[in-house]
Amino acid sequence: MADKAEEGGLVFHPMDQFIIKPIFGGDVTWYTPTNAALWMGLSILAIILLLVLGSSKRSIVPSRSQSIAELAYGFVYKMVEDICGKEGLRYFPYIMTLFMFIVCANFLGLIPTSFTPTSHFAVTVVLALAVFLTVTVLGFVKNGAGFLSLFWVSSAPLALRPILAIIELISYFVRPVSHSIRLAGNVMAGHAVIKVFAGFAALTAVSPVAVLGITAMYGLEVLVSFIQAYVFTILTCVYLKDALHPHH
Repeated sequence: MADKAEEGGLVFHPMDQFIIKPIFGGDVTWYTPTNAALWMGLSILAIILLLVLGSSKRSIVPSRSQSIAELAYGFVYKMVEDICGKEGLRYFPYIMTLFMFIVCANFLGLIPTSFTPTSHFAVTVVLALAVFLTVTVLGFVKNGAGFLSLFWVSSAPLALRPILAIIELISYFVRPVSHSIRLAGNVMAGHAVIKVFAGFAALTAVSPVAVLGITAMYGLEVLVSFIQAYVFTILTCVYLKDALHPHH
């Protein structure tokens, strides 16, 4: 929120919400339970409640939780099938897990005083690297040396092919960087803007405008939370398609 400074002004700290803190006090080490670990655990619990318990009593007339679970399942299944084809459906569980974890973490992060794990590059980089390494290994396992044809644009003029191969190689290794920064950057920026508006809400003169700003940004963040999970998942499907069918 906003803190009173000694000189009487207001000092905003919109980035304080991203600080990783130990739950039980003390220093943060690799084994310390932190707010980040807590909310990642809650995200996993939310997935279990929605997909496992919510659909455990399957009925012709579905409950709300069953309807949401079926919609999520059908949405991701159709995405994988459309982009990767029938061959890509065997990797559907992994992609579904990615989507559900990101979307649940994003939505839980919208709860006041909560923590958003996907706002940290440490989380998104691990997710992106896992996709990158999985796709790369799968590409060589499925295609052998033929996977390298992904970097050789056979439809281009022969003189340009070596240059394009270098560009394609660089863009391939940049994938985990753009994949992770896009997610964390968008989530972090939205939460920071909401915190700034919340700070201005303490000023009587601009509080109505600040409250309207918070409401508008919160609505936008609900949309962004889903869109960023969708973008991360659809890019995963595109990269998987390249591994399964590397030929241009």
